[in-house]
Amino acid sequence: MPLPPLTPYARLRWDVVSRVLDAELPAAGARVLEVGCGQGAVGVRLAARHDYTGVDLDGASVAVARRRMADAGLSATLVHGPLEDVEGDGFDLVCAFEVVEHIEDDRAAAAEWVSRLRPGGLLLVSTPAWQSRYGSMDEAVGHFRRYDPEALAGLLAGVGLERVRTRLYGMPLGYVLEAARNRIAGRSLDVREQDVAARTARSGRLFQPSSAVQGAAIAAATWPFRLVQRAFPGTGTGLVAWGTAPAA
Repeated sequence: MPLPPLTPYARLRWDVVSRVLDAELPAAGARVLEVGCGQGAVGVRLAARHDYTGVDLDGASVAVARRRMADAGLSATLVHGPLEDVEGDGFDLVCAFEVVEHIEDDRAAAAEWVSRLRPGGLLLVSTPAWQSRYGSMDEAVGHFRRYDPEALAGLLAGVGLERVRTRLYGMPLGYVLEAARNRIAGRSLDVREQDVAARTARSGRLFQPSSAVQGAAIAAATWPFRLVQRAFPGTGTGLVAWGTAPAA
């Protein structure tokens, strides 16, 4: 089955996320909701094992995600619109990768995500790490903030999740990628004149590889860095956090 290519950053993140899922959601066939599914690079990987629903505000990205699902021969529900347009709750997993930093009222968003979980279900999120590292690219793509690990853990615990854990990633390659992105964004001052919604919509389309060759090259090039970051779970530019809804 063809898998869509991941960006270098997403490849580093998936190394962490996939191992969390192996530990927390080992059985196939779980009901999964991805908030902010983008172009479906992660969605295809999730839909290959689970009953997958993805939702995104950007119509162009959802169109790409639908094509990728079809190319992979997968059945999935993809919704263009707000989360309110997704029917049902009781999901085993709700995930939101690089989403929460785009939402002004992050507590309300996290509470809504938790409300879609079954008792004992898993919420899994990722976000740029360390508010002190907020830079030109964060502004250019509509980030309201970045998160220190304690702040994100507190947010998830504050909306009722239990067994909240965090994991940093991106040591050392994330620092290089982030510096390059900030340099590029610093040259594009006109982007900041767009409203936050427009900047958020375009964020999921930036730096996206489009071919299998590019994906294979990125996978090979990031492999040693994925090994290195496993040895430094307390250091990095990206942050993953997860917790479980209380059991009934």
